[in-house]
Amino acid sequence: MITSGMHRRTALLVVLVISCMGGFVVSQATNLSRLAFADVPLTQISEDTYTNTTSQHATQVEPHAFAFGDTIVVAIQSGRFFDGGASNIAFATSQNGGATWVTGNLPGITTSDGAGPYGRVSDPSVAFAAKDNVWLISSLALLEVPGGLKGAAVLVSRSTDGGHTWEPPVTVAAATAGSDFDKNWTVCDNTPMSPFYGHCYTQFDDFGDHDRIKMSTSTDGGLTWGAAMNTANNATGLGGQPVVQPHGTIIVPITNAFETAIFAFTSTDGGHSWGQTEQIARVTDHTVAGGLRSGPLPSAAIDGDGKVYVVWQDCRFRPRCTANDIVLSTSTDGTSWTAPVRIPIDATDSGVDHFIPGLAADRSTAGTSARLGLTYYFYPDAGPPPPPASSWSASSRRRMAGRRGARPPKSLDR
Repeated sequence: MITSGMHRRTALLVVLVISCMGGFVVSQATNLSRLAFADVPLTQISEDTYTNTTSQHATQVEPHAFAFGDTIVVAIQSGRFFDGGASNIAFATSQNGGATWVTGNLPGITTSDGAGPYGRVSDPSVAFAAKDNVWLISSLALLEVPGGLKGAAVLVSRSTDGGHTWEPPVTVAAATAGSDFDKNWTVCDNTPMSPFYGHCYTQFDDFGDHDRIKMSTSTDGGLTWGAAMNTANNATGLGGQPVVQPHGTIIVPITNAFETAIFAFTSTDGGHSWGQTEQIARVTDHTVAGGLRSGPLPSAAIDGDGKVYVVWQDCRFRPRCTANDIVLSTSTDGTSWTAPVRIPIDATDSGVDHFIPGLAADRSTAGTSARLGLTYYFYPDAGPPPPPASSWSASSRRRMAGRRGARPPKSLDR
C-alpha cells in the first residue's frame, strides 16, 4: 500500500517491455505524460464489498496476479485499515485471458467475513501448483494486540476449480507467543522435468525474532506444510520473492532487516534445507518525498532457462543521490550476481524519482531474447515541495546479458 503525508501527490505507474542486444531498449517510456493519460478501456474486476465501520471503504490495495495458460488469478486487500491489514482478501479470476471475470472474497479468514477467527488480513500472494492443478493464495492473518498488530499466522487458501471457488484456509505457520510474522510470498515448482515438480514454497519473516527468515515447503498442492526452517546462517531479512529454476533449485532474493542490502539464498534439495544468504549488492536509497511509504524491497523474475532477474529502487547512479532509478542484477545460480545496472528509463539528470518496482518475465523466452515486464511508480520531480503523484505503466523489451530503523513503524508495515 502506498501511503503519504499531508501533501497530495500523483504517482505514475509505468509498464516497460525490455529487449536489447548487450543492453537495454526501453520502448514506450519516453513520453510519460502521453502514456499516463492514454485513453484506454478499463474493466473493473473487483470491488470492496464490506461495510464494517473500523476500516476504510471502498478500498482495494496491494494486488498480486499470477497467470498460467489462459487463467489469471488476482488477489487484493479489500477494506483497508489505516494502520494495517484489511477486512479480507478478495479474488478475481479469468479463465479466458482476461475477457471475463468472476470475483468474490476468500472464506474462513476474518471476522468481517463472518466465519474467520482473525480481525484483519494482509499481504496476498498468488501461485499455481500445476502438478495438483490447484491455485493458491497465501496471506498474512493479523490480530489486534495491545500496542498494535501481530502477524498471527501465514495462511494458504486453495482452489481446485480453476480459481472460481476457494476452500477455507490451511495454516502454513502459526505464531507462538513471541513470534510476529510478516511479508509472506508463495511459489510452486511447475516444471515436469524437475526432481521436485509439485513442491510449493512459502517465505515469510518473524518480526518477533529480529525478522528471522523462514521457509516452509508443501509437497501436496498446499494441503499440508512442513515446519518453518531458517537459512543455514540463521539470517534475518524481509520481502523475499522465491523463484524456481527448471532443474528445481529455489532462489530467494530478499533484503536484509535494515533494507540496506539485497541478498539471496537457495535450496537444491526441494526445500529440505536452505543455504546461507549471499549478498547481491549494497543499497543506496533516496528517501521518497511526501512521507510516501516506499523502501528498496526486491522484485524477482525468472526466464525459461532459469536466469534470475532482480530489481529494486536505488540512487547510486544519480548525482548526490537526489532520486532513485530502478536497477537490476542477474544470476544463473543464485550465488554469483552481476553488478547492478541502471535501467535507462530517463536521463540521470531528469529529476524523476522511480520507486516500488514490480518485475515479471515471459517464461517462453530466455537468454539474450528474454522478455521482461517492469512496473514502477514515479514522481516527475523527486524533491520538495511534493509534486502531484500518479501511478504509471511502461513497456520495454530486453535481451539480457550475461536496525530496524530503516523500516516503517510496525503498525504501518502490513
